[in-house]
Amino acid sequence: MSSHGHGVRGRRREYPYALFLLPGALAFLAVIVVPFLMNTGISLTHWQGVGSPKWAGLDNYRELLDDSAFWESFRHSLAMVVAMAVLPTALGLVLAAALFDYVAKHIGTRTASVLRACFYLPQVLPIAVAGIVWSWILAPENGALNEALDAVGLGSLRHDWLGDPDFALYSVMAVMVWVQLGFPLVVFMAGLQRADPSLHEAAELDGASWWRRFWHVTLVQIRPEIYVVLLWCTIAALKVFGAVYVLTKGGPGGATNVPSYFSFQSFFEKTQVGYGSAVSTALTVIILALALVALRLQTRAEDQ
Repeated sequence: MSSHGHGVRGRRREYPYALFLLPGALAFLAVIVVPFLMNTGISLTHWQGVGSPKWAGLDNYRELLDDSAFWESFRHSLAMVVAMAVLPTALGLVLAAALFDYVAKHIGTRTASVLRACFYLPQVLPIAVAGIVWSWILAPENGALNEALDAVGLGSLRHDWLGDPDFALYSVMAVMVWVQLGFPLVVFMAGLQRADPSLHEAAELDGASWWRRFWHVTLVQIRPEIYVVLLWCTIAALKVFGAVYVLTKGGPGGATNVPSYFSFQSFFEKTQVGYGSAVSTALTVIILALALVALRLQTRAEDQ
């Protein structure tokens, strides 16, 4: 009787915890699962957004595999991964270590905090505002960048940064590095605060240079933060839309088009709703697969 009573009380204690998970589960179902299933269903049809959809099976996906414009947009998306994940992670690591190891210790923690806030400021700005400001800076006629080049005697380098197909993608990438840099910096500085300082002191006593301490001690201790930043920023890069929409609208001539904007064009400009749904479904599956692989690799590395 006593053990039975303890079992009932144990279940009663566990049951309320499930209730706390229920709102999140319902929100996930309503906001993520149901729209994804509806979008997948629409991707199996030919539909212009009005009237009745016509069943198409896998026709949209077959067309997608043969669509050179889609694969070109996907290659641009890989360039965005470099601009929004690889470069900000590398630069964020170095800047975080410099702020934490040098600025905070030799100049002051307040100065380090101010610099950290300045780097993080682009993350706070709405992407539409940042895009409009950068479109003014990179404007071909009276843009701040071209005017600055004239002022220092480098007028020969003036360019239509967002209007030239050879430069537009690199210009958007540069803007996205600026936008994204603050997030890795803040995460890495938080990771450095939990790192064991005695390991750095021991390495310094052994005569290790700053770079060797950074490479062999710092990176090892903040490896979980590096995995999180890379995963988070890579997903953000694959689904980037706002910056491309504000800066270039995928142009010139598709030079900066990415899958999310390609899907938007199919939906609203070409009224090929079924095809646009196929693009967004394929992109979702790619992001999900990438996230699962990254989480598996992170778990394996932590176990080792």
